[in-house]
Amino acid sequence: MGRTSLLQTNTVTYQELVGNGRTFRVPPYQRDYSWTRDQWEDLWNDIVDIQGDPDQRHYMGAIVVKAESDRVVHVIDGQQRLATLAILTLAAIGQLESGQDDSDEVMRNRERARALRSRYIGEKDPASLTEVSKFEMNASDNGLFQDYLVQLRRPASLGALTHSNRLLYDCFTFFAERLADLAEQGADGATIAALVSEVVARRLLFILITVDDEVSAYTVFETLNARGLELTTTDLLKNYLCSRIRTDSDLTAVQRRWQRLVATIRHEMVPEFLRYHYLTLDRKVRSARLFKRIRTDVTNAAGVLQLLDRLEARAPLFEALGDASHGYWADYPGAAQYVRELALFGARQMTPLLFAADERLTPAEFVKVLKLVVALTFRFTVVCRRNTNDLEPVYHDAARGVLEGSAQTARQVFDLLRPMYVGDAQFRAAFSQLSLPTSGPRRKVTRYIVCRLESDRSGRIVDWETDPSSIEHILPENPIDAWYGVVPQTKWADWAGRLGNLVLLERSLNRDADRLSFVDKQLLYARSAYASARELGGAGFTDWSDAQIERRQETLAATACRLWRSDFADP
Repeated sequence: MGRTSLLQTNTVTYQELVGNGRTFRVPPYQRDYSWTRDQWEDLWNDIVDIQGDPDQRHYMGAIVVKAESDRVVHVIDGQQRLATLAILTLAAIGQLESGQDDSDEVMRNRERARALRSRYIGEKDPASLTEVSKFEMNASDNGLFQDYLVQLRRPASLGALTHSNRLLYDCFTFFAERLADLAEQGADGATIAALVSEVVARRLLFILITVDDEVSAYTVFETLNARGLELTTTDLLKNYLCSRIRTDSDLTAVQRRWQRLVATIRHEMVPEFLRYHYLTLDRKVRSARLFKRIRTDVTNAAGVLQLLDRLEARAPLFEALGDASHGYWADYPGAAQYVRELALFGARQMTPLLFAADERLTPAEFVKVLKLVVALTFRFTVVCRRNTNDLEPVYHDAARGVLEGSAQTARQVFDLLRPMYVGDAQFRAAFSQLSLPTSGPRRKVTRYIVCRLESDRSGRIVDWETDPSSIEHILPENPIDAWYGVVPQTKWADWAGRLGNLVLLERSLNRDADRLSFVDKQLLYARSAYASARELGGAGFTDWSDAQIERRQETLAATACRLWRSDFADP
């Protein structure tokens, strides 16, 4: 089949979408109904807004389907919208059928209700007289939808409904109440019917995307911008895996295992988790090609189960890497401090290596690898600010070395990572020029660095997250007249943020120091409990110029070389 046949797009009205005799079937493994009152209200308000203007249209986004036959299509993306519009139509039918007498208007409304059912919901089976729906939901929701909503029956016990089933019924109740309000305001049966047959059916527009396989669906998925809670990348991956299962018992087991996996690492993190898993296998795995890779590797039930085995084994570590207090680290003495630092740096590229090290190395060697990665990340990313994309292939090589047995210790891992380890000369030069923000997203990194330097100077632990100090700008960010001539005004903005101009200070002393002259600040620094501040308050400093800032920062850079050095690097 040629590539051009894999994807067909067309802009259609709701009537063209569902009024052509096709059945829309949601695969049993897709997510349950999840829209809530916020989405229902948005949809209702959109419909009411365009009701009075026959020239106005409303775009509902893309619907992605895969044709099973000429009459049946599988809904890959869009089930929430289709289900909600079907329920709105059923609520309108219920309103039209609510009359109790045999008046001409009641009879006409019943005829309108039958017409809406036939065109938008389905037809009654001649033998059983039950409704055969144009829309079939997933395994969890289809029973409630077909047996109660389509038949306009109320479940015997609302409290016994599952969460998604209750959302479906609440959705029906929401639209039934809105339509009843319209009737009380004077809307007759013709108006209620026209709300569906004219406004919903003819003025709600969709982009219908028909694909031949799941790969095509994944390719177009990233470009979709449909309303509401639509299918996510994680859902699509799950759907593909479930589609490889052939028996109900295996499908139930896979769904249960996938649910546990997602609960462990969080729904939105699954694509990233999968990519790092595959980076232990391949040197370069792009997010856009991830689904195609999985489809190539996983073609049957055995492949699904094998992949789940690997993912379940690695999921606890992946989750714990984002939480230094996680119970996972109880078996890794000393690991938590390094995990906390990596989380602060926002570093994730080392994950494939950590997967491998956790599986092959002893706990003590694993902790040494964590410490190594902290030093490498701080030098490469935080201070030298090099391109983090360059790290992934090197971390892959290190992961393969660990998994294949050529790297059995942290020292041997360092040898594989050496190309990305910034040497002391380059690191010291970059650190000597470092400017750091004290507000915004990176302020915690600034505080971390200043606290580590203070800990080394004072000989006591000063924790960047719990210590009550604040960061003092020796040259104020907004100097007063006393600073004119000390540091050229043209350099104020540049030099105020330099690391050499920052010091820890008690909050009360910091408030008092504010924009004082350096001589006046020294009196406050001398009273500080922080060694670096007391040093500045001593007789060794008589003024504070840009030259002083530069000299102090060069001294701090020498200290940083020692503090953030790998144990395996040459001194």
